[in-house]
Amino acid sequence: MRILIANRGEIARRVIRTARRLGHQTIAVFGDPDQHAAHVQEADIRYRLGPASLAESYLSHERLLAAIRETQADAVHPGYGFLAENAAFARAVVDAGALWIGPHPEAVERMGSKIEARRIAADAGVPIIPGYDASQHPDDLAAAAERIGFPVLVKAAAGGGGKGIRIVHDASQFASALAEASTEAQRSFGDGAMIVERYIQRPRHVEVQIVGDRLGNVLHLGTRECSVQRRYQKVLEEAPAPNLPDATRLGLHDAALSLAAAMRYDSAGTVEFIVDDTTGDFYFLEMNTRLQVEHPVTEEVTGLDIVELMIRSAQDEPLPIGQHEVTFTGHAFECRINAENPADGFTPDIGTIERLDVGFARLFSGPPTGRFRWDAAVRDGDDVTPFYDSMIAKLIVWDDDRPAALETLRGYLDGLHIEGLVTTASFHRWLVDQEPVVEGRVTTRFLDETPIPADPVPAVPFAARAWGGTSSTHSWTVFEQLADLRLTPHRPDVPLVVRSIDGALHEAKPSEWAAAAAVVVEGYSAYPGAYDPDTAAGGATRRTRTKLDRGRRAVTVTLDGYPHHFTVPDRSEIWAGDAVSGAAHGDEVLAPFPGVVAEVRVATGQTVTAGDTCVVIEAMKMLHSLTSPVDGTVADVTVAVGDQVDSQQVLVTFQSPPHSEDTAP
Repeated sequence: MRILIANRGEIARRVIRTARRLGHQTIAVFGDPDQHAAHVQEADIRYRLGPASLAESYLSHERLLAAIRETQADAVHPGYGFLAENAAFARAVVDAGALWIGPHPEAVERMGSKIEARRIAADAGVPIIPGYDASQHPDDLAAAAERIGFPVLVKAAAGGGGKGIRIVHDASQFASALAEASTEAQRSFGDGAMIVERYIQRPRHVEVQIVGDRLGNVLHLGTRECSVQRRYQKVLEEAPAPNLPDATRLGLHDAALSLAAAMRYDSAGTVEFIVDDTTGDFYFLEMNTRLQVEHPVTEEVTGLDIVELMIRSAQDEPLPIGQHEVTFTGHAFECRINAENPADGFTPDIGTIERLDVGFARLFSGPPTGRFRWDAAVRDGDDVTPFYDSMIAKLIVWDDDRPAALETLRGYLDGLHIEGLVTTASFHRWLVDQEPVVEGRVTTRFLDETPIPADPVPAVPFAARAWGGTSSTHSWTVFEQLADLRLTPHRPDVPLVVRSIDGALHEAKPSEWAAAAAVVVEGYSAYPGAYDPDTAAGGATRRTRTKLDRGRRAVTVTLDGYPHHFTVPDRSEIWAGDAVSGAAHGDEVLAPFPGVVAEVRVATGQTVTAGDTCVVIEAMKMLHSLTSPVDGTVADVTVAVGDQVDSQQVLVTFQSPPHSEDTAP
């Protein structure tokens, strides 16, 4: 069989692996930025869809159907995202004479609308969250929010992946949140319809993997915990979900099977629930009629290949096992490694992967005891562009039990090294040491409620020392690999300047960074009070690791478990005699990262108030509102809708008030 994969990146490579093992040929489709991507090179057949624009490539029904015809594809696997839950595309594939490797189009259509899905779940006896979806008029939705009681959740009726969702805490925020969420949903899924629901204050996000065949059989493959989220996108997942009361766990299994039976479900899918952490009560959230990003953790604990089950079901084969034969062994975790900067609000980053090392760092207890899996979209030398999702890889581990799996995960995160752009890898290393994660008691509000130690100042001396050179007495760790490396000639009597991610310049005097002589403790460098010898309480020991990114003149310092990213400016960038300052531009709106202008909401001469949205940019499939930093008048708007913008590009300027010395007495 010849399988066309209507997707890209990590999931396309994942499908290729299983299809090849089963003896099938694979067809990779690509937009122009992906022409040299790994999934394209690994497939048996390659087909160009079009330019970078999603609408003209991965989201184009016409171009994908042409690919099916011209490559004589027998089947289509949609992966996740893009058109994976588009019923019209699924029907078009079937009408073109190819197999759809997914649930029947009617199931995709019915569950594709969260409004319809709520009704089906309620009819199947599955608990649902109190909410409103009877009208799409903004006044009706606002009135429903008042009846339900704030805070409420406004969320897209279609799609997933955390897009088109906003929490609204009071009535004054509702109109703008609704408009922004609806616009984001329309751009992402072609459907701006919204639902208003009660917002559960202490929610856990727990889901159940199901799989069915076309003979009426359906299985559940256990639970997954997906509560560690930011912007409603999952960060860390595990299977099985920990610390669930038996009644809750069994209730989730039964509810998922009831819904699947009501749908006559015949492929892989996931039923997602909100579990109230205080009571154990659970409510239907949505059903994803596709493969999930986090499916590997379920595969690791069950030993089943879910992609294989999807392919066999599409060929009318029965499920190979019954429910009583599904076994659950050990524990698995998955980290989503994104090209994002956690120290800058998880803003997306782009660049070239200059170096990629994946391995286990033997910091504590010797070699790993469990399994490791690296599902990645990128390799050494690959480019990460602003056109697609920011996830570049998934790091998955399995071990005999949850504590062992967590320790194995720490070891592989310690050994992961990516140069060329900032990723969330170091953030994950900090995350897995946090007490709620260690104990398995996390809600979806965890990252909102947990202070992130992002103050870069204590890490400055370590960054300066790493870049400025080493002493012969310093014992570098495997992570640093800096022995006597001097990338920038530096006089030992001149302060070295580094720039933190917020743009501020920091000066480190030789006496400060020279004091960072280290002794190695358990693979880390331990600095006795080195970052500030005069004020460190009792000579407290700080544990740190440093990594250099030579190509980008960057250094990452992981201090007491949290990563701080710095760049080293050229001397020409630092004006002699000027005080080091991190003052932000107060009279401009700058692009925080590369992207495409989605909306321009101001015009030259318009009066604005600080906090008003001026420009909305789209980057890596997310909308970001950029606001005015001042009360004032717009002097110039330098961009238009559709423009590609670079990081730190000026988008809007404001008229500066006259200085007092320029005003006549």
